[in-house]
Order: sequence, then structure tokens, then C-alpha cells
Amino acid sequence: MCSMDLEKLKMTGAGRAMAVLTSGGDAQGMNAAVRAVTRMGIYVGAQVYLIYEGYQGMVDGGDNIKLANWQSVSNIIQQGGTVIGSARCKAFTTREGRIAAAFNLVKKGITNLCVCGGDGSLTGANIFRSEWSSLLDELVLKGRITDTLAKQHAHLNIVGLVGSIDNDFCGTDMTIGADSALHRIMEIIDAIMTTAQRSDTVGCRTLNAAGV
Repeated sequence: MCSMDLEKLKMTGAGRAMAVLTSGGDAQGMNAAVRAVTRMGIYVGAQVYLIYEGYQGMVDGGDNIKLANWQSVSNIIQQGGTVIGSARCKAFTTREGRIAAAFNLVKKGITNLCVCGGDGSLTGANIFRSEWSSLLDELVLKGRITDTLAKQHAHLNIVGLVGSIDNDFCGTDMTIGADSALHRIMEIIDAIMTTAQRSDTVGCRTLNAAGV
């Protein structure tokens, strides 16, 4: 993308709020993804929130959903795993859990969600998106949000980033984490081969010395 295209993007997200979370098993590259999403969101003028501990943080709300700034994601791309945490969340598999998650997003004005995770995480995100309208209707019926607020947050946009070392997901040539996992495997194989060759050489010398 050239600098002219980037200039056109400036402030196109003004007045909007978005959040990013990582879910499921963590993988190398998730921090780079979080950093890229956060900084591009800020660049286009949007309010960007970091959701800590995956879907569990979205269900629990409170301090688990924090407004990010440019420095929030500084010095993280070299770190392993995900700095915003990742947790399995049984509550999110229930209707009540997804209602709580929807309420916490609406409270922050968030209608754009970026989910970085594997098959289960992205399936959960799709279910959440498909139920969004009915979740808001239920919150209105229970008196937890107003009808006006529900209309203002009527649509939820979701972007899924495939984070998995398995590289077993359609729609992408290489999932986030797969390349690093393959490199680690090759490094270990090379180390084992070197050790095996050295051991073989030492063994031959020992046998020769023994006159075998």
C-alpha cells in the first residue's frame, strides 16, 4: 500500500469503536497481529479496545476491556504467545454468556470486533454475529439497554484472523503461528541430527580404540 492510499484512510474510522481479542491456543505471531490491528485502527481514527483473556474477558467485562493507545502495543512483537491473554471460555458457549458479552460491548460502543484464533474461536465469533440482533432485543426486554442504544449498535462487524500452529484452516495459505512452528521443528531436527552424527563419530572412535 502506497503512502497516498494510507493518507486516504486517515480518519475514515472516526467516531467508531473496535476491539481485538485472541482466543484458544496461543501462537507465535498473535502479538504482531494485535499490534497491526491496534495501530491501524488508531491510524484511521477509531477507538481501539484490547480485550484481555479472550472470550472470557468479553463475558466478564470491566477491566478486561481496555482502551488502547499507540504505546499499548509497543515492544511486543518479539514476545511469544499473546500479551493480551487467551482463555477457554465455557460461558461463551451459552446464550447467557453471549448476552453478557454483547452488553459489555454495547457499553463501550463497540460494533467492530477482530478475533484472532482457531476453528473454535472463529466459529464462536460467527455464532455471536448471527445472534447479535436477538441478543440486543433480549437486553432491551430485560431493561439493561434502551431501544435507542440497541438501534445505534444494530450491526456487528467481525473480522477473523486465523491463529493456529496447525495450518489447517481454509481461506489462507499460512495461518498465524504455522511458519514459526515449522521453523522450530526444523531447528530441533537439525539439532538432533547434529547430535546423532557426533554420537556416531564418538562411538566409532571408542570401538576402534577398543580394537573392535
